[in-house]
Amino acid sequence: MFLSVFEPVAYFWATAAFSLRCRFSRTVSVVDLAAPLLDSTRLLFELQHVNEIARTISGCLEPEAIAQHVTEALVQQFDCVFARIWLVEPDQAALRLVSSSGLYTHINGSFARIAMGAYKVGKIAQNRIPFLSNHLADESWVKDREWAIANNIQGFAGYPLLAGDRVIGVLATFSDRPLAPEFLEVLQVLCMTTSIALDAAVQIQQMQPRPTPALPINEVLALSEHLATVLSSTRPMLVGTEQPLPPASTYIFLKVAEVLNRLQCNYCRLIYSPQSVSLEAIAPVPKHLAEAGTAWVRSHFEDLRLVVTCLGGTLKTQLGSPRPVVQVLLTLPYPTCTVGPAIAIQCSAPALQAALTHLAYLAGLSVCESSELDVLLLTDDFGATTPERPLIWLRCGSAGPVPPTALAIIDLSIQPNQLRALVEQVQHGKSAPCHTAEDNQQLSEREQEIMRLLVQGMRDRDIAQHLFISESTVKFHINNSLTKLNAKNRYQAVYQAAIRGWV
Repeated sequence: MFLSVFEPVAYFWATAAFSLRCRFSRTVSVVDLAAPLLDSTRLLFELQHVNEIARTISGCLEPEAIAQHVTEALVQQFDCVFARIWLVEPDQAALRLVSSSGLYTHINGSFARIAMGAYKVGKIAQNRIPFLSNHLADESWVKDREWAIANNIQGFAGYPLLAGDRVIGVLATFSDRPLAPEFLEVLQVLCMTTSIALDAAVQIQQMQPRPTPALPINEVLALSEHLATVLSSTRPMLVGTEQPLPPASTYIFLKVAEVLNRLQCNYCRLIYSPQSVSLEAIAPVPKHLAEAGTAWVRSHFEDLRLVVTCLGGTLKTQLGSPRPVVQVLLTLPYPTCTVGPAIAIQCSAPALQAALTHLAYLAGLSVCESSELDVLLLTDDFGATTPERPLIWLRCGSAGPVPPTALAIIDLSIQPNQLRALVEQVQHGKSAPCHTAEDNQQLSEREQEIMRLLVQGMRDRDIAQHLFISESTVKFHINNSLTKLNAKNRYQAVYQAAIRGWV
């Protein structure tokens, strides 16, 4: 019965290759949004290698021999530094190392037996999530970081070996150069053939039913593991070094995953980069809703866009063709800095409130409730000001009165880095310059000099005598200053000049 499994090798290979072509066609649509296309020549070259590996294990009924053939081929034909295969033990509680090729050939070391859910190999088996990283030394699960650096091990790719709905093992490869994310797709084809061969051989050896898998280890789940529990229609792939995310970011990823699950998502990839975390996905559009097009897609994701924007991220959706599918790309920046100074925001209009909150998040500021009176307030609303509370005034439209407790003035032209620097300056008790679109109209040295003399209480005649210029020239400079400062009188001009640090 089991021998017949290996007779139609061409059938298994054709099925695997067709699966990769289908997945590759879906992947290209999404990768168009974020990365260059896979080199088709290289894809065909690697597929031929996989075909050759499939032929070598055809008809073999010993699990260890099958695994050894596969790991040796990965080292010889894919230039891996070393490759290993673990098989799940009958009690489903651990994985046993059955083959190791390349840099290490022994199978009785510290990783000869790995508990289900332990290290990355155990997690791949437990959660069935393919994984690829090109920064192995930076991975928190690496037992010996110095070993990875000393041996120049950069790339790691792991793939679960599945037989139907059962996981029977894990294949892992290590490389001294970066691996392309699409290498996971090539491994998928190899693992399909390997899994069929191994499962048949193991069943012949054991000839006993498999017990129910052990419950997951009680620990804080990573984002990829959360996604795996939400997405019942597909298994997410993981690329990059997984790191903890703020609760707000994790919440958004899970809410998007819930929507994708309702849409019967059939492709999902989670990508970690130094600057951001992205979720790429493809889901089919029901035929009877295909004509609704963009409106149908927008109705599913509209509620999440504002929150994504406030967190400094983007949520892109696009209809694919010719098949009716929706492509989704969610990207959130990874917080590389510590939480910045605290600030409260209270604006007169909801649109301004959202815009300033978004700006504060981009600036790395900690946004607090406006009711916290000891926190610096950013506002454009006179009703929110109190005589005791320091604030940064948001100027909208034409210049108008400024609250006397304003320590700085900004408008919507301010950049995130400028806002953070301004908040830090104000909180340290330093005079802060004005950050508005009119800032480029600096007072000349003569105009600033006249402003300083006005602060001293001098009249136009006194200023003219002091500077040895005519009184009409003094008036000319004062009028220019009023225009540049958007001031209605000299008192406002002196105040604005003082806020900007010019006097």
